[in-house]
Amino acid sequence: MIEGTHPSPVPEPERDTRRAILRGWSRRCPACGEGALMDGFLTVRRACPACGTELYHHRADDGPAWATILITGHIMAPLMLFVFVELRPQAWVMALGFSVVFVALSLYLLPRLKGVFVGLQWAKRMYGFGRQDGKLVAGT
Repeated sequence: MIEGTHPSPVPEPERDTRRAILRGWSRRCPACGEGALMDGFLTVRRACPACGTELYHHRADDGPAWATILITGHIMAPLMLFVFVELRPQAWVMALGFSVVFVALSLYLLPRLKGVFVGLQWAKRMYGFGRQDGKLVAGT
């Protein structure tokens, strides 16, 4: 080997992005699909209980909330316009009804979209998901 050069790293196999995103949507480990991704409603586990893949690397931050608001708003706005124009309900009925639907849809989407963000980050080896094949090292 020539001095000052480094051996080329061994390329890691590609991770299936689509499968990781779908597993994230179903709130399962993006690596194995067996273990639960969440510990509670929105807390991502430190590691998968089934395969040991580290999950604490995720940086979902405000992305899932932003996507939830974006999707929910795009569903609700045309629906509200349609209901107002066609049915003309009283203001309090419309406000109460759409508030309940908006909250329910948001609560449904938020953990699933967080799983999608974690799955995408795992598949693309972002934020530390690529080192040591993502396995939790003993003692950490």
